[in-house]
Amino acid sequence: MFLLTVLVGGQAVADDLFVDNQPLPEVLTATRLKQSPAAVPGSMTVLDNELIRASGARDIAELLRLVPGMMVGYASGNQPTVNYHGSSARDARRMQVLIDGRSVYRPGLSTVNWSDIPVALEDIERIEVFRGPNTVSYGANALMAVVNILTRAPADSHGTRLKVTRGQRGINDWYASEGFGSDGTDVRLSLSGQQDDGFDSNSLGQDYRDSRRLNRFSLAASHELVAGQSLEWQVSAKEGTNQRPYTYKPVFSNITAAGDNSDVTAKNYSASLRWNLDLNPDHSLYVQGSAQHWDTQQVWRVCDAEVSFSPQLAQLWQLNPVFTEQFARNLSAGIPAGTAQERALALQVLNQLRNGATRTVCGDIDQSIRESRYDLELQDTLSLSDSLRLVSGLNYRYDRTDSQTFFNGKIDDTTLRLFGHLEWRASEHWILQGGSTFEKSRLTSSSMTPRLAVNYLINPRHGLRAVYSEAIRSPDMFENNVNGSYRVSNLTPTAYGQSVAEYAVKTRSPGNLDQERMRSRELGYNGYFADFGLNVDLKLFHDEITSMISEPLLNIKYIPSNGNSARFTGSEVQFDWKLDSRDRLRLSYAYINAQASNSADESYSARNSGSAGWMRDWGAGWSSALFYYGDDALNQYRFERVDLRVAKRIPLNKASLELAGMLQQRLDDEPTTLVDNRYDSRHVMYFSAQLEF
Repeated sequence: MFLLTVLVGGQAVADDLFVDNQPLPEVLTATRLKQSPAAVPGSMTVLDNELIRASGARDIAELLRLVPGMMVGYASGNQPTVNYHGSSARDARRMQVLIDGRSVYRPGLSTVNWSDIPVALEDIERIEVFRGPNTVSYGANALMAVVNILTRAPADSHGTRLKVTRGQRGINDWYASEGFGSDGTDVRLSLSGQQDDGFDSNSLGQDYRDSRRLNRFSLAASHELVAGQSLEWQVSAKEGTNQRPYTYKPVFSNITAAGDNSDVTAKNYSASLRWNLDLNPDHSLYVQGSAQHWDTQQVWRVCDAEVSFSPQLAQLWQLNPVFTEQFARNLSAGIPAGTAQERALALQVLNQLRNGATRTVCGDIDQSIRESRYDLELQDTLSLSDSLRLVSGLNYRYDRTDSQTFFNGKIDDTTLRLFGHLEWRASEHWILQGGSTFEKSRLTSSSMTPRLAVNYLINPRHGLRAVYSEAIRSPDMFENNVNGSYRVSNLTPTAYGQSVAEYAVKTRSPGNLDQERMRSRELGYNGYFADFGLNVDLKLFHDEITSMISEPLLNIKYIPSNGNSARFTGSEVQFDWKLDSRDRLRLSYAYINAQASNSADESYSARNSGSAGWMRDWGAGWSSALFYYGDDALNQYRFERVDLRVAKRIPLNKASLELAGMLQQRLDDEPTTLVDNRYDSRHVMYFSAQLEF
């Protein structure tokens, strides 16, 4: 009703609608062209620096609760999971995540590890989220959304900032940065760390082992070489430890010995170099190269019966995993019904058991994995005329993963991608846009995906859109090439006379998985009412995914297929309203009707979700922010929380000090995403002090 009143309102509104006399906001992530939100071929959400700071969030994943349709959950306290519209609980399989245009989507295990992203919130200028498929601009894996994390330019980071945060649940964060510049060169160095205790207890009331500790390093610089040329580079690193509860269950009964943790130690490194060249006001290009390395170390203790390492049991598992597990977990019932070959192998295993192979043996499993990515990209942006713009480019990527457990050694892949997007302003009101990308990978098949969009501009700040796009997601290395087996070392006592043995359970991918495919239709409206300070985005969508790979990435019982599908239909709305210089209101809401052939894909889509926020500058250095986040049922658990942040900025001699307090209060008494994710208290408080000079 309010929106209708504004659209048909008085003279001020009429001037706003039909007179373009104020600068327009711009976004970059949608098409790689700078565009006003009304001209974008899709839905955008921009989380600016003011909003990031006011939210009081400690993690990027928590910030994304402000994005309509974004499903934020947790596999444990140190493993946040984020998916647009849902479909996968533990892995961000279908969403591309970028830092300054560099993908942090890990090549080996089909996921984005949010705790391992080597960027501090204090270094983020804004986050642009393209809510919809965008394979056209960013290649496979941008199936459902793109999150582009844009850091502050070194030129805007001069001076010193120090910040500490302390609070309940073991919260202990810190941040320090130093920025300076001279003769066309600007540099920013930042160091940061995070620590907390995760969830308090599991569903049995036992202590939940999921705390985390991490430290980050980032060095960024920009150089103005000559007129029209600049060089930008970044180097970053992260190291830390994520606790993991011990969840291994012996295949054979009556085994009481066990390890006590499956903790992960992670070290991640990245570097990028970008050369920008402005040939003239209508023609620019850049060349960017990047290298990333993820080193995840996980060694844990396993105890089972000696027969677990029997060659005959291994043959039986490869022949029929279901038969083998039924047989192993209920030996007293004898050999179950099966083929002659299965029963013969089972009989040999029984004879081994009678000869003493039931004794307990323990050893170390090394589930470590190292992943590397090298990326080279060339992009050309050309204004062919006042009404015609083209962005095009090519990308070459080399991925390598090394894991004895998952791949029996090393596996690598190369990907070549060509992309292009054309924007034609056919008239003052009509914009026609089309784009496509061709991608060819050595381990998967090649693909071509298009996008077509029509935007009708009421004026440059108000536009209607109709978009049709197709997208793909290629199976990752694990999904299509897993060659998994657990090799146990330091066996005590030895198994069959050996101190190193291979566990009978083995996992093999069929190796012939096809790409997932998506067709998306969208109708929408974006409007910026400058006189009111109001930005509105409305979206109606209908998305269909076929050939889905829904199986979780497990090193046992992993039998993937392209046999699943899903359909997402619904609407989204977001309002961002700067009432005046002191007050800002923000609202997001999504209604999603998810229908999936796999019940797990459907259960991780909340039908109703959203957020509401009020930010206020009270004067005299005081400010506050109040946010509500909620969804009706994510994996059957309701989530409702209110966050309140109160801050006081104190001017000092050539410096300023900000003191802030944060309260998060759950309004429900449900687990968070999974049944074991529980807190003893429904509220948490933490406080921060930030000094700038």
